[in-house]
Amino acid sequence: MSFLLFLCKMSEDKKIIAIDAMSGDKGPNAVLGGMNQFLYQNGEDRVHFRLFGDEKKLRRLLAKYPRVARNVEVIHAPNVIKMTDKVMEVLRHAQDTSMYMAIKDVREGKSNAVISAGNTGMFMSLSKLALKTIEGISRPAITTMLPSGAGDSRVVVLDLGANVHCDENILFDFAVLGSVYAEVVGKMPKPKLGVLNIGSEDTKGNETLIHLNHILTENKEHLPYDYIGFVEGSDISAGRVQVVVTDGFTGNIVLKTVEGTAKLIKRVIVENFKKSILAIIGAFFLVRVFKRLKHKIDPRSYAGATFLGLRGFAVKTHGNSDALAFANSIEYTANLANANLNGLIEERARALSDIRTKLQSEE
Repeated sequence: MSFLLFLCKMSEDKKIIAIDAMSGDKGPNAVLGGMNQFLYQNGEDRVHFRLFGDEKKLRRLLAKYPRVARNVEVIHAPNVIKMTDKVMEVLRHAQDTSMYMAIKDVREGKSNAVISAGNTGMFMSLSKLALKTIEGISRPAITTMLPSGAGDSRVVVLDLGANVHCDENILFDFAVLGSVYAEVVGKMPKPKLGVLNIGSEDTKGNETLIHLNHILTENKEHLPYDYIGFVEGSDISAGRVQVVVTDGFTGNIVLKTVEGTAKLIKRVIVENFKKSILAIIGAFFLVRVFKRLKHKIDPRSYAGATFLGLRGFAVKTHGNSDALAFANSIEYTANLANANLNGLIEERARALSDIRTKLQSEE
């Protein structure tokens, strides 16, 4: 069967995900372990993988995972982009790397999405170069849903590190991206959206944030999301907001703080249980509570973050992802590939172009 016929047949039943198998701190062992875990939990009829990396090494590892071997096509990529590589040094020589070849697979329509645990700056640069941004969107943003509020509620935060310096036009685009993402992926109709600032008062913050807030407030009735103004860091965990817009410098600090807090909570609980027999006995009766808490705060439960705003889906998972984190990133990517996300983003960017023009004219 030709690859084209194979692709058509596969697309009727499964999503095809390209995976950069060689990147990340734990390498292909964690990648294949995550693929195996995903297939074990979800069955073999949802996803087919195209695996990019050292073919000999991957074939040898695949012998341990027959379930994965039945659902994968290995494509040899002779080189790897390292975590320490600089963007400008690699861009000209990335053609035969596992990362770029996997991204290009999406551009050529052979895969529905790509996952990498590699160098974030390189992955973003190569993805933007190969996939291009959606019409009406100036820059893509790294986006995911972080734990927030009670129960299983989450909050969409963007940007998480792709764009350190952002003017009001870029932040306006992030609001478009984040609101659509919250609706489609997070199932949050007309989400509450806020701009992250050092205070909730209209006079707080720099000129960029004050100007953006003025335009969004002035046109609030015409926005497809519920704009609630400035929000503070404490509002994220309190569940008062569903989409938080910020620059990549601040957003990355938020992400690392959330992850660090989760690890601190886990460490404090474990240490205190070790100190008391009564605590251990009490923990026995709270097993379900701790399981829910772990699911809520464990960074591996939101291991995938997408470069939202590109014409194809590129998902970045943590550089130190283990098998569980990688399995969750595959689940996340499969759900993205099934969503009509990019079409709605382009439609919404077009619908809000008049407000964006006002923002630019008042600079």
